[in-house]
Amino acid sequence: MFENFLIRGDSLRNEYHDGVATGFTLAVRHANYRGVYLSLHNGYYIEVDGTEYPTSAQTFEINGKPPRDFRELRNAWHEHWDYDDEAILHVRAPGGLAPGEHTIRFQQSVLAAYGYLPTDEEWVKNPPKPGSGAGSDKTPQIMTYTLSLTQHFEEAR
Repeated sequence: MFENFLIRGDSLRNEYHDGVATGFTLAVRHANYRGVYLSLHNGYYIEVDGTEYPTSAQTFEINGKPPRDFRELRNAWHEHWDYDDEAILHVRAPGGLAPGEHTIRFQQSVLAAYGYLPTDEEWVKNPPKPGSGAGSDKTPQIMTYTLSLTQHFEEAR
């Protein structure tokens, strides 16, 4: 049920730097009603129209701070992401996305939710790859969304 609300449906936008589309963004929420400490958030499996974007192409913006990569978030053990708070996922994709509908396959990866699990120590040292199902918490399947991108450069200014 929670996985139906991971992405806000009207949030797909291209991201521009110096007039050039450098990627896209999505407004995302956490799937667990308890929220999560950012140090446990491991990134996303994200595929758009058949192209997969690894966590190395992703940065995450929340709590009024600039976008950070997931290696940096591993040290944010004191910072919490509450269930009802929206975050922005930035994805590097030179040229951005074309206007129109896009099929997005998406899964959140979180290292722990309910206290100690046998995998916890290993996952802290070697986080699982998002999309493998490991660490998916309340989102055990990769979800498919159809979102429209209607934003043009003039609107992004």
